[in-house]
Amino acid sequence: MKKVADKSARGRIVGRKLSMKFSTRSGDNIVLDDLDIEVRGGEFIALLGPSGCGKSTLLNLFAGILKPTGGSVSIDDKPIKGPNSDVGIVFQQHSLFPWMSVLENVAFGPKMLGRADPIGTARTFLALVGLDKFETAWPSSLSGGMQQRVGIARALATYPPVLLMDEPFGALDAQTRSIMQDELLKLWSQFNSTVVFVTHDIEEAIFLADRVIVMKTMPGGIKTEVNIELPRPRSPDVIKTDKFNFYRGQILELIREETLKVFNPSK
Repeated sequence: MKKVADKSARGRIVGRKLSMKFSTRSGDNIVLDDLDIEVRGGEFIALLGPSGCGKSTLLNLFAGILKPTGGSVSIDDKPIKGPNSDVGIVFQQHSLFPWMSVLENVAFGPKMLGRADPIGTARTFLALVGLDKFETAWPSSLSGGMQQRVGIARALATYPPVLLMDEPFGALDAQTRSIMQDELLKLWSQFNSTVVFVTHDIEEAIFLADRVIVMKTMPGGIKTEVNIELPRPRSPDVIKTDKFNFYRGQILELIREETLKVFNPSK
């Protein structure tokens, strides 16, 4: 059964006429221009596009790490003015504190927010990602996949309405990546957070998302949106279906059109 975003769910993201430019020695670099986007509460969307099209920049605007040079962005009708506890973030390279144990890393967010029993919360989330037996380990002793599972547990431990993920599985081997995708979908269905997932992998985007947003090359904007009408819960076998292959071919052609513009900017 397809999971439908709940209109009453927290985590609705709205960006209106967003623009982002960076000043360089050679002039202004316009990364995003006049971009409109809306993500429903509890929805899982994937951002796809050529390198440099502004995917990560858009994610950083949602996170409050960057402030737009034009337009507005909000979560649940509240303007984003900076990093806040409503947003959890998972990057491609884990951002765990190396001097803290796995348990201390996951407990850090709830502790800083003054939540009750941060250690108990951390143990709950470590169990959810299958790492409860590693709570005393140092991050450096874990595999890449395990480190990312700790990162996801830490991001979810504050129960954020929005989870932003910037190519979190990009550095993993194919088998670990597949398992991590399955585990992420299980966690998402349980917590109903809004997820915005940046990836370069078309199959990953289709497998995970309710909606794939294909972005244009710079200045970045939205080229088109593809609704992924595949049943949930999704199993790895879905990639063998005709419908999955249809989406893959459709999105591949869209990405190819934008990538060719990078190599042939005059066209």
